[in-house]
Amino acid sequence: MYRQPSGQLKIEDFVLPFEGKLNSENRWVKLSKLIPWEEIEKNYAQLFPSNTGTEAKSLRIALGALIIKEKCGYSDRETVEQIKENPYLQYFIGFDRYQDDKDPFDPSLMVHFRKRLDKDTMMAINEMICQYEKHPVQAVEEGKNKEPKDPQDPGEPPVSGGGQEDRSKTTEPTHKGKLLLDATCAPADVRYPTDLSLLNEAREKTEAIIDALYHGNLGLKKKPRTYRKKARKHYLTIAKQRKPQTKAIRKAIGKQLGYVGRNLKTIDYLLSLEGHGRLNRRQSQHLETIRTLYQQQRTMYTLKIHQIDDRIVSISQPHIRPIVRGKAKASTEFGAKVAISMVDGYMVVDELSWDPFNESVNFQQAVEGYKKRFGYYPEAVLADQIYRNRDNRAYCKKHGIRLSGPALGRPKAGEAKRAERLEIQDMSERNAVEGGFGVGKRRYGLGRIMARLKETAESVIMLQFIVMNLEHRLRVLFYPFYIFVLRRLQGLLKQPISVLS
Repeated sequence: MYRQPSGQLKIEDFVLPFEGKLNSENRWVKLSKLIPWEEIEKNYAQLFPSNTGTEAKSLRIALGALIIKEKCGYSDRETVEQIKENPYLQYFIGFDRYQDDKDPFDPSLMVHFRKRLDKDTMMAINEMICQYEKHPVQAVEEGKNKEPKDPQDPGEPPVSGGGQEDRSKTTEPTHKGKLLLDATCAPADVRYPTDLSLLNEAREKTEAIIDALYHGNLGLKKKPRTYRKKARKHYLTIAKQRKPQTKAIRKAIGKQLGYVGRNLKTIDYLLSLEGHGRLNRRQSQHLETIRTLYQQQRTMYTLKIHQIDDRIVSISQPHIRPIVRGKAKASTEFGAKVAISMVDGYMVVDELSWDPFNESVNFQQAVEGYKKRFGYYPEAVLADQIYRNRDNRAYCKKHGIRLSGPALGRPKAGEAKRAERLEIQDMSERNAVEGGFGVGKRRYGLGRIMARLKETAESVIMLQFIVMNLEHRLRVLFYPFYIFVLRRLQGLLKQPISVLS
């Protein structure tokens, strides 16, 4: 059952057990005003169609707690403790009074919050936060610039000579602003996977599964052998070498494949017996993953190749895939690939996938999304070389959009220097999206996703962009104040010394 909160919580309504009141200039108070809680609540309430059962936590508690966790880098348990001790955090998640006698909720609920606020829901929330920059502000500016209407005016536009309507003043712009496109990888918290280490881990897990399935009442004379000591000795012989030779690695992989294959046959035999031991949910999931991993590794070993479709690189997180990025630090990363659009410092996720994809395919979708949000096409799209294929160039030419980078063919006479200057300017402006990725990976948790489930990891990735957009929005709000202070200081410094004294 879900009970939707009524009305927007005001800071004046928050009750403290001691004298005083909350400071309206606090960062959490300001941050709470930037989130459209009521609009999000309407969609969130649809996840609970039944009016029976235990009452669920409100959207503000769920989303607010997740934002606090990602913004401050807390663990789930530490997040609950911080909320319990801080009245500003309690106001941020929607409490109407300060309460420190009990925990606001159990820390285990944070996992359920991440599951309920899935990738699609988080994308919609991020869109709501980003769209404030254009629609409300644009409406206010249009209202200011609009002249008062004559009561006797029937509302028709003036007619010029020839009987044609003069719509020059009412025509809306068809191209405005710049769209920045790029993609990155959000690495998962896994060790660098090698074929030998994966097979060794699979062998150890199959040995534990055999231990769980076997017991003395199955009617067997003795427990099936696993050769675990011998297998581990063979693995450590190669793992401890600093730079093992290729032939030695291949030989060790072949041995581990033999041990894993033998264990899988033993598991199938034990499962065919009546009264065998039971596996828990995690062991059952690992067993299915190991079967697929064994088939992949056996195929690559037989064909002497190092690539295969849907390659598993983690037994505990089988959804992770290798993402080839070609970076100097690491040519291959292991996690989710994210394609984003940036407009005026706000980042919108266009696609989030665990499988590698070519980001240039999403080019036209991103441009059409820009038009859907703002009502017009961008004046220019700033993207790197992978986006500049012939299809995207033809699309931009059709819609009158300038695509960054050098044009195809020989430049016209007298335009080479201008095109070079424009290219340099586009590269400098496109650094904003690269800087956004850097901030997300160093300052926030985008550089290492700690969530282990596929659904919760996607929710965490989306939360990183939501938090970064909220931080950018806070900076935009404070920007006019900073400009005002700087101008005042500049004006005072220009005055004579006697006036300042």
